Amino acid sequence: MIEKSGILFAYPGSGEPPAFAHFDCFVAPDTHTFAFKGYWDCNWLQALEVGIDPAHASYLHRFFEDEDPAAAYGRQFRSASADSQIPMTKVLREYARPEIRVERTDYGMRLFTLRRLSDAQTHVRVTNILFPQAFVIPMSPEMTISQWHVPVDDTGCYWYSIFTSFGAPVDKETMRNLRLKTYPAPDYKPVFGRHNSWGFSADEQSSHTFTGMGFDINIHDQWACESQGPIHDRTRENLGSSDKGIVLYRRILLDSIRKNESGETPLMVLDEEKAMALKGPPAIDGIGPADRVDEYWKESDAKRRQQSKWAA
Repeated sequence: MIEKSGILFAYPGSGEPPAFAHFDCFVAPDTHTFAFKGYWDCNWLQALEVGIDPAHASYLHRFFEDEDPAAAYGRQFRSASADSQIPMTKVLREYARPEIRVERTDYGMRLFTLRRLSDAQTHVRVTNILFPQAFVIPMSPEMTISQWHVPVDDTGCYWYSIFTSFGAPVDKETMRNLRLKTYPAPDYKPVFGRHNSWGFSADEQSSHTFTGMGFDINIHDQWACESQGPIHDRTRENLGSSDKGIVLYRRILLDSIRKNESGETPLMVLDEEKAMALKGPPAIDGIGPADRVDEYWKESDAKRRQQSKWAA
């Protein structure tokens, strides 16, 4: 067992445990990370897959009005996109049909979500899947979220999040108090769920949010995953082009299961040398030149690191 950024990780296998990749959430100083968890009443895989679907944010997390980004500390999608003064909520609401690209990486998968704002500008969102059960996404221009989905049993799971700041130290008290309102200690089970229709309000849905389930996007995601049932029947699916990330992830998952069964080394079972080579990964949300998308996100990541006291 080992502690990383406020979370205890245990290895249930035999022999030496795999080495930890040198990801940002593991190497950042304690002052710049914050950890929290919450329980969801569904299978871990459908909980993870909501984070592999970048198109859902334009609908599931649609807010009809935009807050002042400066007053929305600790809330995802409530800040402004990098290199702009445009609130993320406005971008998601008004450009709801993104182009999605996916690619395999040494740690799992990288996703690009591109929303063309004009001939000159594109909103670029880069997210990642850390195989087998975590994602890394941007929360704001200076903060990322790394989130694991860990099975309790076949029909329940906990998510464990590490918030990592590249700028100022994390205000842990504010972050914790904000999340305890909906995932209270000691068991961190949500106050909203099937028993109370996830807090649904028809009045709110008519005027404030697409779901009518408050402004905490964790509740939106929780509803989307739990409402499928404890274990979703995937034989009845009809996947579309926006699901290309989920398709690739399942291929990687099945390939690793086969490798494990045949005695081969599956993805992300690392020795120290391979672990040291895995860093980052970049998680970017910004608005850049439409004709320089690939250059833009790489430059944005490099700039954020150069300006960071610990990541430079």
